[in-house]
Amino acid sequence: MDNILLPLFLSFLAGMCTILGSFILFFIKDFKKSYLSFFLGISAGAMIYLSFIELIPQAIKTLGFLPSNVAFFLGILFIGVVDFIAPYHFMAYCSKNGIKYNKLMLTGFMVAVGISIHNFPEGMVVFMSSLGDIRYGAMIAFSTALHNIPEGIAIATPVYFATKSKLKAFSYTFLAGIAEPLGAIIAYIILQPYLSPVFLSYIFAFVAGIMVYISFDELLPSCFENSQGRAAIVGIVIGMLVIASSLNFM
Repeated sequence: MDNILLPLFLSFLAGMCTILGSFILFFIKDFKKSYLSFFLGISAGAMIYLSFIELIPQAIKTLGFLPSNVAFFLGILFIGVVDFIAPYHFMAYCSKNGIKYNKLMLTGFMVAVGISIHNFPEGMVVFMSSLGDIRYGAMIAFSTALHNIPEGIAIATPVYFATKSKLKAFSYTFLAGIAEPLGAIIAYIILQPYLSPVFLSYIFAFVAGIMVYISFDELLPSCFENSQGRAAIVGIVIGMLVIASSLNFM
């Protein structure tokens, strides 16, 4: 049982680091538009860099060029359909729960959906790699934890800016973070016999498509729309640097 608990704990810690991204909001009293632009830039830079530098090359290495690209564009198609349907359902949800609907709120919702889907297989990877070699699993968990922080910023920033509620920003971030240990639990209970590098590579290419779509359709437009000075481009570069630094530990 002990050899199961530590991998589960590592997955939990990595996922909960998503919440750290929302904590930055607790230290900002006057949330200016330049801050919004900067943090959305960090989020977009992190997601784009992770997709093109890590997830897609890893999938191509395992699956080959064509299957990886099919999975990638299926991810884009999937989130595109969600993006088409979501506003109607999300407006109804906001109305029912007394939440003021606006584009930024929808952006936060879409990012939370995308990152939750991304965190789910990440939890599987941390768990399964830790079962095989706890040292390697710990390195993957550490790397995952580092890039989960800007992902938490990606969720919390638009939600907080739209609602002015730190609790709502925290709640959305928590739900995305909990997807990681949930993925580990599902991996242990149901999917362990079927998990393989091929299966996970398809998932990662699919997730890359989701994150690229969200970055170009939601984050970057909002980022530059609210940009003051060079806040947007500085944020994008910093987001990429954070992911590059975290991947260096793997």
